[in-house]
Amino acid sequence: MNLTPNYYKNRVALNVLAGSIQNAEDIYQAAEGHVVVGVLTKNYDTDEAAIEDMKKYQAVTQNGLSVGLGAGDPNQSAMVSRVSKVLQPQHVNQVFTGVGTSRALLGQNDTVINGLVSPTGKVGIVNVATGPKSSQKAAAEVPVATAIALLQDMGGTSFKFFPMGGLKHEEEFRAVAKACAAEGFNLEPTGGIDLDNFEAILQIALDAGVKQIIPHIYSSIIDKSTGLTRPDDVAKLWAITKRLVDATDLVKAN
Repeated sequence: MNLTPNYYKNRVALNVLAGSIQNAEDIYQAAEGHVVVGVLTKNYDTDEAAIEDMKKYQAVTQNGLSVGLGAGDPNQSAMVSRVSKVLQPQHVNQVFTGVGTSRALLGQNDTVINGLVSPTGKVGIVNVATGPKSSQKAAAEVPVATAIALLQDMGGTSFKFFPMGGLKHEEEFRAVAKACAAEGFNLEPTGGIDLDNFEAILQIALDAGVKQIIPHIYSSIIDKSTGLTRPDDVAKLWAITKRLVDATDLVKAN
């Protein structure tokens, strides 16, 4: 079982939600396998129910499962860690303070674990108080490079910048991308990303030289009447991804 996301040219993999097992299979095919499919622990009453159902998603995506919190809900942190220990997925979403627990319970270093870090309105400064208790207190504002080092100390793989509000925090995002590139750390832009701003956001991260990028595109491509992510939209995102990564490679080659 492959524990690492199938990055296109070792640079980018998409992260989108699946509303059903068939939807997950359709998404996986639309992205030609370069995707981790999000399923949220918040949608299950027990660990056992989540594990039983998520195994079915693993089966149709070659283990391209992303165990999610649900809108970054810190109260799901412990459940995400417990479920991920059993499932051994390719991708785990965590609040900042849950990263160490998830890595320890996984017992291996291949699965991607992100740490949720939030914008502050100050370029180069982020809020790491995103846990169950810390999110209820005053923001813990630290330099981006320090936040990255803390995540590395805890066994984190990537920096989940959320909520971005699309390009609302563009200058902050540019600083985050630059720092991730400098530290050899991965980046996961999240929140308010849609078909209109996706290209600009991904281009910023690629231009900064970020090692590996997993952009999260959620509600904007979900059919509200069915609750399913639209495979056609995933295919559009994949086409943009392929074009931008190929262009980046071409620039490097020249």
